[in-house]
Amino acid sequence: MAISQELLAILVCPETKQPVVLAATALVETLNAHIQNGSLKNRAGETISGAMDAALVREDRQYCYPIRDDIPVMLIDEAIPLPLPGESD
Repeated sequence: MAISQELLAILVCPETKQPVVLAATALVETLNAHIQNGSLKNRAGETISGAMDAALVREDRQYCYPIRDDIPVMLIDEAIPLPLPGESD
């Protein structure tokens, strides 16, 4: 995953304007496992399909935004609520 530090430094949550950070590899793997079994829904309540390359986590750790094909998807409805069901924060 190649997201430049310059881009990462200016990206913020579109809803709260909180900074975002690159998600840990373990979180991305967990998200992709939930996607694979069809149990991951975005903020709009839609089931997410298609694995993500990485994710950006909002500073308060309440939501993350997927990165696909090196492009951050910074849309409020596409945000993924955290922690995931059955996971601890």
